[in-house]
Amino acid sequence: MAAPLGLVAGGGRMPLRVADAAVKSGRPLFCVLLDGFADPAEYAAYPHEVVALGRIGHMVGLMRIRGISDLVLAGRVTRPSLLRFRFDAEGVKLVAKLGRAALFGGDDRLLSAMLRVMREEGFRPLGAQEVLDDLLVEGGVLGAVAPTDDDRADIARGIAVTRALGTADVGQGCVVQQGLVLGVEAIEGTDALLARCGTLRREGPGGVLVKLVKPRQDVRADLPVIGPDTVREAAVAGLAGIAIEARAGHAGTLVVDRAETISEADAAGLFLVAIRPDEFLSQQEQMT
Repeated sequence: MAAPLGLVAGGGRMPLRVADAAVKSGRPLFCVLLDGFADPAEYAAYPHEVVALGRIGHMVGLMRIRGISDLVLAGRVTRPSLLRFRFDAEGVKLVAKLGRAALFGGDDRLLSAMLRVMREEGFRPLGAQEVLDDLLVEGGVLGAVAPTDDDRADIARGIAVTRALGTADVGQGCVVQQGLVLGVEAIEGTDALLARCGTLRREGPGGVLVKLVKPRQDVRADLPVIGPDTVREAAVAGLAGIAIEARAGHAGTLVVDRAETISEADAAGLFLVAIRPDEFLSQQEQMT
């Protein structure tokens, strides 16, 4: 029998896809649903327990009772104020172990520190992409529509902006139209970014959403994600397309429900392209 898998689930489709893939492969599964983020009704078919943020000791105990060593952290979690964490005794120790830089820095620092602690507790953290083989995509145009020269110029601008955001551990994406940065992704997430940018769009060529992996990001948690909903929101915002980071080992932008995502892009007339940023920028320089 395959080793059991532990899933720490936030919001969104991703953790549900991981749970479904584990069960279909015959792998025993136990889900820890983060209170306020994962909907217990959606996990009725899977063994689970709802755990409040900060109850680290309880979470670790649940996993150990079930003999779990492999662990996936997946789904959206908007980090709340520390006042909402409700730490148990092990959580208090975790706070001391993580230190001020992790707790009050960006999300990537916090996630990387948490993964380090889980390893120290004897768990082996995995990325969702190590359970779902088709989440990462190779480079190239994924649908029927290709970016124009104007779109490519906006993508190049988006790469520069998104890399600056990632270096500061702020976000993983931005929207650029005709060289103008309409918005950058921060704590609000991609859907809210697209809704905001729809009201800021200029006349003329539509603009692009660029989603990239942060520099020095731990690939086992919080990789950038898009899916059918992202495409629909981009279409509503009047964008011309979406550029994501192609597979590089276990890193890249995760594409949930790939076939549906591509189909939505084609139906809306949006391009969807997977790029390798350095290679893309080099090609742009040669073209200009």
